[in-house]
Amino acid sequence: MKLRFLGNPAEVGAESLILHHKGATLGFEYGMKVAKPPEFPLQAPPMDYIFLTHCHLDHSGMVPSLCGRFDTGVVSTPLTVDVSEILWYDSLKIAGYEGYSKPYSKADIETTLRNHVPMTFGESVDVAGFEITMHSAGHVPGAGMFELKGERTTVFTGDIHTYNTKLVWGAHPVKCDNLIVEATYAGKLHTDRMQTEQALIQKVHEVIERGGRVVVPSFAVGRTQEMMLMLMDMDYEKWVDGMGKSVTRFYLDHPEYLRSHKKLAKARRNFREVRSPSNRDKARKADIIVTTGGMLDGGPALTYIRDIKKDPKSAILLTGYQAEETNGRILIEQGMMNLGDGPERINCEVIKYDFSAHADHDELLSFIRACDPENVVLFHSDQPELLAQDLDGMNVILPKWDESFNLE
Repeated sequence: MKLRFLGNPAEVGAESLILHHKGATLGFEYGMKVAKPPEFPLQAPPMDYIFLTHCHLDHSGMVPSLCGRFDTGVVSTPLTVDVSEILWYDSLKIAGYEGYSKPYSKADIETTLRNHVPMTFGESVDVAGFEITMHSAGHVPGAGMFELKGERTTVFTGDIHTYNTKLVWGAHPVKCDNLIVEATYAGKLHTDRMQTEQALIQKVHEVIERGGRVVVPSFAVGRTQEMMLMLMDMDYEKWVDGMGKSVTRFYLDHPEYLRSHKKLAKARRNFREVRSPSNRDKARKADIIVTTGGMLDGGPALTYIRDIKKDPKSAILLTGYQAEETNGRILIEQGMMNLGDGPERINCEVIKYDFSAHADHDELLSFIRACDPENVVLFHSDQPELLAQDLDGMNVILPKWDESFNLE
């Protein structure tokens, strides 16, 4: 079994792995790095199937280009492809707006949707000499891991989270000989989740009671819904804006991937949705607005921040990773951000909370040890060696970009 990473395994973004086995070629992810300009993996060869763990663009973003060129079949949960479709069309819109070349067309997206092979947790298919079974990855609703059983058993995780969040159950280890696992948080630990949730809730109370308003910028996929679940019982005027509204509807259409369909449905009822300009005018006066634009580089979040930027009683509560050179990172480090007319000082309160959907260093160690593999391949990390040094007794492989290697 020969493998090769088309996306750089030593960084986060543009994930892609190809596997050759018994004359067949399979792919796992084909993503893009969301940057300015976007970065892409190496050009893929023809593949029989591409196995997609979840919808995030660093894993799914270039799948339409693959299907458009080679008519490749795409295996994922129905929910993953539903949400990916929104992100693919949005990527085309952003490329046009930013003036970047479009890596695929609307016709390529349509081909991808026609080529979708639905698969869900616990189901198995026979492909390329493997019995391939999908397991929950616990990352976002619909995210899966793939277990390949042949002469040996290999597991490809994609992104995983082993903690039970308000939105999804955590991933369980799968016994295997070869484990190909993300290492995003190698060398890093998350803050206690329950304490973080309570800290955010307390801060929301504090801000509103002192006469301010709260803007909660959140990623559309997973994080918006987590925030709604967390804040749904607070007795304040609450609105939700942006792409997260559509993602929530897809989630509610697929209850099998949620920890509690009932609670998410309640959260949606307890938030008012911005559906028109007049709605947005009302939301701008609300106590709490959960809105997309998670890294503050676009989306409705900027509208609401303009309203509170000079108000020290109000607050921006960041809930996700802020990549380098994004508005969110600049805001944290410099207290500045660009709201359309160049950098300016933001005078409201700004706090960042750790609500990562990835396993941290210790959680990864526990997961890997419970899988009990002989060989561990670490990817999706800029510091995989920090995890590798704690994996005694295992053959740890730190693959290089575009370099083939074998797993027996």
